[in-house]
Amino acid sequence: MSWDIIGKHICVIEGDQVGHLNAIDVYKSLSNNNYIAFGKVQPEIRSYFSDIYFSNISVEANIILYSTKNEIMINIVVGKNKVDIVNGVVIDQIIINNEWHYISNAEDINNIISGLIKSDNNQISISEYLEIIKRNQKYDLIEDKTHINNLQKSLDFMLPVGLVANLFDYQKKGYSWMNLMLNCIHGCILGDEMGLGKTLQAISLILDRTNNSKKTLVIAPVSLLENWKSELKKFAPYVRTIVHHGSNRSGNYKALLNYDCVITSYSNAVSDNSMFNMVTWDLLVIDEAQNIKNPNSKRRTGVKNIHSENRLAITGTPFENHMIDIWSLIDFIVPGYLGTQKEFNQEYADDINGATKIEPILSSFMIRRLVKDVARDLPEKVIIPQPIIMSDLEIELYEEIRNSLSNLNKISLPLLTKLRMFCTHPQLTDSTNELDPYKTSIKYQRCCQILDEVFMRNEKALIFTSYQNMFEIFKKDISNRFSVEVQCINGTTPVDERQKIVNWFNNYDKSALLVLNPVAAGTGLNITGANHVIHYNLEWNPAKEDQASARAYRRGQKKTVFIYRLYYQNTVEQIVNQRIETKRDMASSAVLDSSKTKSDYEDILAAIKMSPRGNL
Repeated sequence: MSWDIIGKHICVIEGDQVGHLNAIDVYKSLSNNNYIAFGKVQPEIRSYFSDIYFSNISVEANIILYSTKNEIMINIVVGKNKVDIVNGVVIDQIIINNEWHYISNAEDINNIISGLIKSDNNQISISEYLEIIKRNQKYDLIEDKTHINNLQKSLDFMLPVGLVANLFDYQKKGYSWMNLMLNCIHGCILGDEMGLGKTLQAISLILDRTNNSKKTLVIAPVSLLENWKSELKKFAPYVRTIVHHGSNRSGNYKALLNYDCVITSYSNAVSDNSMFNMVTWDLLVIDEAQNIKNPNSKRRTGVKNIHSENRLAITGTPFENHMIDIWSLIDFIVPGYLGTQKEFNQEYADDINGATKIEPILSSFMIRRLVKDVARDLPEKVIIPQPIIMSDLEIELYEEIRNSLSNLNKISLPLLTKLRMFCTHPQLTDSTNELDPYKTSIKYQRCCQILDEVFMRNEKALIFTSYQNMFEIFKKDISNRFSVEVQCINGTTPVDERQKIVNWFNNYDKSALLVLNPVAAGTGLNITGANHVIHYNLEWNPAKEDQASARAYRRGQKKTVFIYRLYYQNTVEQIVNQRIETKRDMASSAVLDSSKTKSDYEDILAAIKMSPRGNL
């Protein structure tokens, strides 16, 4: 029987038995020289360690988390000296340079790592890592050097068979990381900035699930339902997809079983909640996930109550106003991880200190890339089509206008113009008495969603629209809704004032919006102060649209330019979009020019016949 040093701590040994002492055991032996181990009195400890100085000064340890290419590791250290861990428990004594010390905060560290270190080489899993990060909130003893988004093993996931897209490297990484997180903890957040292809990364994940005979439910704002359908058809054409929305949607859950991916709105997630829970979902995806930030809303309750094996939240604005936004997001992807809402509020103040404290947890659950971080991957110009479906009310009002012409085989330019104005906004045709422009137009809602993220990034946008009344809506509502400066250039703007407005806009150091008429301001102006362009109502002539986009996408622009093209499906705007797509490379004339061709007339007739309830 003897004393010994194993690693950096004092032990007592008899045969094959090893007694790993705690600091109190050592103090007892030092004080009375008759410490008992294995039922026997041990010899005087100092005689074995005459060259060691037993200090009465305690030391504190810290937890170091770091990652290799494939794993997450944990070390407990005092300075640069590793503390011994035996059977997952920190030994509260350490010998450093022949000085013995008591580790005063070993109990706190053991509270953090208790039950989580199961590997002799101090390797931990992602779920164990996340639990350690959460427990540390009470102690603040961790130095986190991990790069959880860069784990090499997350790149082992091959892109799914059937994906019709070439992903950028950061998108491949996002797909692989999401797969890793879902396999480990069944939930994560895709928080890339707007324009980086979050939907495509999620579609890759959905396709992978589909290839393994698993079903996905996507919940998104109404303004994005058609975009999801269009993107799935384009990038994953073999995924059987249905949009479950509108008055004609099925009330029988069995109708959903014939599809791999069901797309629905937040309101339907509430109204059809019981039906959705009759289907076994592998993956539940919520887009624009900030829609569930209010923890007490029916919307959030309905979405959270849908049963699924895995959950993905997609948002470019994970934190908007209050700390409870973060609780709502994380509680959706990993229910109960942050405790109840009340417990969270007690732990995290709704201020900068609370935000600093929660950041390590949010970052652990989320992959977020900024445009500036992946600028090398991106082209100089990113065109983002935004097909939109009308609300039931909009469809009804649109049909009233369309059916006002008894002969739909007759050319009617006034009717065509009125339909285009209605698609721009119902208030332009006096089709509604509602004063709030947001409530009556799904397209306007989508535009506001885009602007919200633009302004959150402290960036600026250009909006092109042809109609004077739409200028008034933008100028009044956007300035009030987002508290930003809104300026306009149209046919009523004096020519000598236009460049002054542009100069102000380019030099303004805060978020702002400039609304432009594509004729009055579509050429000649250099507006590189904005890198977001929204074509709010599409023009027949693709050259006119391209010239308008070139106000921002031109020499002197230092950022990637994002161009959003908003249009309603199954309406006159779809015909306009089809014309642009097919004739973009042609020097086509404006449809109302004297040089109309047969295809011009065919386009006009098709536009009049197009019904949001389906083609007639």
